[in-house]
Amino acid sequence: MATERRAPTREAEDRLRADGHRIVAGVDEVGKGAWAGPLAVGIAIVPDDDTDAPIRDSKTITEKAREKMFDTVAAWCTAWSVGMASPQECDEWGMAEAQRVATKRALAALGTTPDAAVVDGSWNFVSPLVPRVQMMVKADTSCLSVAAASILAKVTRDRLMRDLAHDFPMYRFEGNKGYPCQWHRTALAGYGPSSVHRTSWAFMDGVPWPGAPRRARELTLFEYRSSNP
Repeated sequence: MATERRAPTREAEDRLRADGHRIVAGVDEVGKGAWAGPLAVGIAIVPDDDTDAPIRDSKTITEKAREKMFDTVAAWCTAWSVGMASPQECDEWGMAEAQRVATKRALAALGTTPDAAVVDGSWNFVSPLVPRVQMMVKADTSCLSVAAASILAKVTRDRLMRDLAHDFPMYRFEGNKGYPCQWHRTALAGYGPSSVHRTSWAFMDGVPWPGAPRRARELTLFEYRSSNP
């Protein structure tokens, strides 16, 4: 018999407020393991009262459901923002620094200054930008503000990747969102990396045209006929 998942709660935020922290934010990153597209960091501050949250376990929410929930979650949050680091910045600075920069940009756009944060995972990329940081593995499934940040960051980045799919249709970003999959691997083997790929990944050493990113495109009819006499 399957165990029923528990909905995210305010317990972590309440503990931090009990310790004297007034503004507690949830933080989650999206896109760290992607081959293409930006790294995104979402920050959300949720109401500290007992109002019903329009959020359940983020791990059980489909992409379509997240998209439908986005406006409701955004309006319900006291404050929220998403900061990003570009693929080129991820390559130049490395993932750890890119996470810090994306977090700094998200905090600058938040409109308020948290004095504590609950961060999903075990790697602290938020200190010293926020005075008190509590790391929590799987916080996106148990902590309400982190679950909200996760949904807002995922939808924001997913929308961007769907837009990029129009410019780079061969990679099918609308489906894989820049993450590894067999189609993405095959497209890279055939077309090489585009200008939105992270070329610092070790995997990129084995694809055609390694080195500086370039804008890949589909062959025109004339080019196709010329290459296939």
